[in-house]
This record gives sequence, C-alpha cells and structure tokens, in this order.
Amino acid sequence: MKKKIFCLFLKKISNMQKFQKYPGIIGNIIYKNISNKAWLIWLKKQTMIINEFKLNMNNENNIKKIEKCMISFFFKSKK
Repeated sequence: MKKKIFCLFLKKISNMQKFQKYPGIIGNIIYKNISNKAWLIWLKKQTMIINEFKLNMNNENNIKKIEKCMISFFFKSKK
C-alpha cells in the first residue's frame, strides 16, 4: 500500500514519493510535502528550463538556477 501525503503543490492527498529524490534539507522538505505526481510534473518543467536556457548541469551556477526554479515551482503561491 502506497503512503499518502497532503501535497502542497497539488493541494490534495496524493501518493508519496518512494524515496528522497533531491539531496539535502530542500530534498527532505520536498520528500515530505510533494507527491510523486507533482515531482513528475516538475521533471518535465525542469527539462524545458534546461533546454530553453541551454543550462549545463555540470556548472554550479546553472545548478543553483535550477534549484531556485524548483523551489519557486513547488512553494510559491500560484494565482
């Protein structure tokens, strides 16, 4: 049986991720508050951002940019 959480992104009860997919404190917050479905939506958005801005994920500044986008995507209020 899959564990359920209240997903802050979807604003409803949904299936929890099977494991923490992003490292550190931010990853832990995402793991506890963002559903697997929302994470999959983010992965598509992340791919679009990387391609649109031609980001290199070996570049530390680009990694920070994606992280900021991810935090904004999940936790900034949507109007």
